Amino acid sequence: MNEKAASAAKPNAEYAIYKPNGRGNGGVVRFEFNRAKGAVFVDAAMQSGEKQFDWESKITMKWGLNDLGVVLATLQGRQDQAKLFHQSEKANSAYELSFRDDPQKAPFLMSMSRQEAASKSVKKVMIPVTYAEAAILETALRAAITRLIGW
Repeated sequence: MNEKAASAAKPNAEYAIYKPNGRGNGGVVRFEFNRAKGAVFVDAAMQSGEKQFDWESKITMKWGLNDLGVVLATLQGRQDQAKLFHQSEKANSAYELSFRDDPQKAPFLMSMSRQEAASKSVKKVMIPVTYAEAAILETALRAAITRLIGW
């Protein structure tokens, strides 16, 4: 199958990091490359059952090139933290990726939150990220940048 046929078969590629836990307060963060919209969409959902997630109440952010660069710099160890903040009339969304220098914990901590403008209610999803997951995410984001630029 050639590249054009492959992309037509699956127009949006995704990578998800699932982190359910026994306490029921885990989460998932999913990264989806959307060729048609020229962006990476990031969804986060809270755990709602043993291995289930509340996709109905997910948090979504749309990342462009600058956002991808900020996160990639952290994944590559060029900075300790990536912080993104998107504001709209309906809500404010924030994403944070932090490097943690603690051998007892996963090396990265990822969080996404959304505050609704009308109710001021806040939703937040926070998950640990391993080096292996970070390596896959870095590779995916690098590929997304290449595709967005068209090189």
